[in-house]
Formats: sequence, structure tokens, C-alpha cells
Amino acid sequence: MSFLEKLLRSKVFVWILILLPGLWPVWPIFLHPNSSVLADPLKFILHHLGFTACLLLATVLTFTPLRVLFPKWGVAQALNRHRRLVGVSAFAYAALHFATHVIYEGGTDVGTIPSILRTAVGKPFQLIGLLTLAILFLLTITSLTAAIRWLGGKLWKNIHRLAYVAAGLAAYHQAAARKIFPLQVLWIFVPLLLLEVARIIKQRRNAPSPARS
Repeated sequence: MSFLEKLLRSKVFVWILILLPGLWPVWPIFLHPNSSVLADPLKFILHHLGFTACLLLATVLTFTPLRVLFPKWGVAQALNRHRRLVGVSAFAYAALHFATHVIYEGGTDVGTIPSILRTAVGKPFQLIGLLTLAILFLLTITSLTAAIRWLGGKLWKNIHRLAYVAAGLAAYHQAAARKIFPLQVLWIFVPLLLLEVARIIKQRRNAPSPARS
């Protein structure tokens, strides 16, 4: 077992990898106190949380194709041990992103939330963002083992295929909102797309041929 595989099998190490991006917005305050980022720190945090949510969502979706493409690779097996943790973390960052958006638009007065939601309905990229958050919430509450038993394996699997829909919606949301450069959206989601295409090709090649009559 390689050193990297041992690290990735550690839940503590994976927790550190997940939490570090969340601390990133704090770093410019100490490292670059005169940075232009601090001109609007809440907006910077808003964009960063959305970026991290997209990154974690794309990352967790690479685990299955990596396992299929490299079934004997210990790193791929180690990563798949943390599917639930990384997936729920993507929702957590997305929820923080939305909460920050609410504060950015209306302050801390919860009475402004209905008007913010009405405004979001009129803006396609914000509406798509809300839909993405709703899907991630559904995936999170059905990620428990009890939910698998209650829903049944087949229905549970079909529901969790919505993660790919969420990834597509998240890519559109980030690109259309111009929260990050479109090139960065490609960096996040194109590797996932390529891995999925390679996985589908391999599975079709390995699928048993239909018996001839």
C-alpha cells in the first residue's frame, strides 16, 4: 500500500482536505492586507464558497469512473471510501454559498429572504443555482443507510444519478453568473466529462454480447 493510498484512506486527512478550502477566504486578510479582494470581502467569500462547492461535486463524481477505469488502483479504492463525506460536503458548501448570497443581498434580516427568492426566479442563473441546491439537498438527506433500505436500491440509485444533473446545472450557474472565469469552469468539469466518457466506453466494451438465436 502506497503512502498516498494510506493518507487517502484516513478520514481525518480527507476532512482536512475538505475544510482547508473553507478557510481560504480568511488567508488574504493575514497574507495580503492591502489586497483588492478586501474591497468587497463578502462578495469574495460568496464566490469562493460556490467555487468550492462545484469543485467538491465534480471531485466526488470522478470516484466511480476512476474505480471502473482503474479497478486495481489503490488510490481509486481509497477515494471511494469517502463518497458520502465528499458529497455531503459539496452540499454544505453550496448551502453556505446560498446563505452568504442572502446576507450579501439583504443583510441578516430573514424577512428579506422571500424577496430575494422572488428576484432569483427572474434571473435564470440564480434559479438554476436554487435548483442545484435543492438537488444536492435531496441527495444529502437520502445518503443515509436507512434511506437506502427505505427507498430500495434501484430507486435510491436513480435518485442519486441526479448528481450528474446537479453538476451540469452548477457548471451553467457558475459560468452564467461569471462568478469565476469560464476557463475555470472547464478546469473543474471537463476532466469529469472525459472520465465519464471513458467509463461508458469501457463498460460497453466489456458488456457481454447478446446471445445469438
